[in-house]
Amino acid sequence: MQRRKLKPAWEESLQLDDGRKLWLRPIQPADAEPLRHGFSLLHPEEIRMRFLHPLKELSAAMAASLCAIDRQRQFALVAAEPLPPGEALIGAVARCAIADDKRAEFAILVARQLAGNGLGRLMMQRLIGWARRKRVDAIYGDVLDENSAMLQLAASLGFRRRRQTDDRGVVRIDLSLTH
Repeated sequence: MQRRKLKPAWEESLQLDDGRKLWLRPIQPADAEPLRHGFSLLHPEEIRMRFLHPLKELSAAMAASLCAIDRQRQFALVAAEPLPPGEALIGAVARCAIADDKRAEFAILVARQLAGNGLGRLMMQRLIGWARRKRVDAIYGDVLDENSAMLQLAASLGFRRRRQTDDRGVVRIDLSLTH
């Protein structure tokens, strides 16, 4: 994957090894409808791996909520076609939100059509960078036991794995940012 930094903060032009071009950028309110459309193209297993349970559709209200973030406490990136927000199909989303206790929770979804190109790693690195800038103590996420791709990525970046006592089949992964 080739990358080229763009002037606005957090934006990059990407070219995948197969020649496809993407724009990595912060999510915009105009992305709500393309996000819903992209969601409808996901395999049910992709949705379950990200949301930890089946979800049939992404409602207009939920999509709007995901795209209208509090930029002081939340951060979200999309990997989309190189078209204006609202027009571009979105193939990957990464989010991070600061909790009250100076910890930030993350979530990532990369559509299977884009998997294996390093987008998950790049997006996770951007979330970690944002969390460091916000001076949070740690970043964490809940992952299904069977989501080996996410667990391997997290381990390669130094995340620790902890089983959740109240959620069988779910592990919490966290990365300390204080050292």
